[in-house]
Amino acid sequence: MLLRILGTAAGGGLPQWNCACPGCSGARRFPSRRRLHDGLAIHGARPDEWFLVNATPDIAEQLESHTSLRPAAGHDRTPVIHVVLTDAELDHTLGLLRLREAACIEVWCTQPVRAALDGRLHLSDVLLPYTELIWHDLPSVGAPTRIAGLDVNAVELSAKRPRYAAQNPSHPAWSVALRVHDPDSGGCLLYAPAVAAWSDHLAQELAAADCALLDGTFLDDHEPRRTGISSRTATGMGHLPILGPSGTSQRLAGANTRIYYTHVNNTNPLVDPDAAEHKQLADAGLAIAHDRMVVEL
Repeated sequence: MLLRILGTAAGGGLPQWNCACPGCSGARRFPSRRRLHDGLAIHGARPDEWFLVNATPDIAEQLESHTSLRPAAGHDRTPVIHVVLTDAELDHTLGLLRLREAACIEVWCTQPVRAALDGRLHLSDVLLPYTELIWHDLPSVGAPTRIAGLDVNAVELSAKRPRYAAQNPSHPAWSVALRVHDPDSGGCLLYAPAVAAWSDHLAQELAAADCALLDGTFLDDHEPRRTGISSRTATGMGHLPILGPSGTSQRLAGANTRIYYTHVNNTNPLVDPDAAEHKQLADAGLAIAHDRMVVEL
């Protein structure tokens, strides 16, 4: 199993178009600091077998930046694209509209996510004149679904809904992590870009994974208030911070699993590669993922 990290930024990317915070200003001065929206491409045993995890507003640039994700030699177009969604947030789903040039889009997601995308955004109706859209249920219990030769399960994380679907019913699978297992190599990935609360189930899944990509949106709980982007704390916004009493880094220090933080917000000091907190994480065996990383399991 091969993971291609297409992007590592939270909603808005880095720099965010309407922001002049230190993180965004630094990314404008130093292009190497730029980050695209958080997303993955995961390869199965064959190079031409792969699927996307989330479809971001940057999807066209992300696909073009990896030669193995371009149409194969001798083929005019990519005929079918496979997408697995962790939630219904706009920064994880707007790219589905950009993929309309495909002859077919197959989407795996949980029931509340499909209800939001079809009921609120009318995604099927919008895409129908352009392409065939096929929906599949993403299981959170029982047997996994097989995609590109890999076994995929949802791990329920929280009932946090996107703002546009605030009136939709509560459900524990609004936001999920993905557990991806390679039956050939035995490698296991856990991908959890939005962690609202810690649970024993999440801890067990992390311990069983060879590699985990985990919510690194905010450095500490007061970052949203301190930077003026919200009156809520990080936890109140549905993202456990990295540091502090409610932070994930203390829980993860010394873990046998390879841990990378992703979904990093533009206000997070860790977008600066010279930030002192990088050493603090490294001492705990943790790191920040970066765009275009490739991880083999």
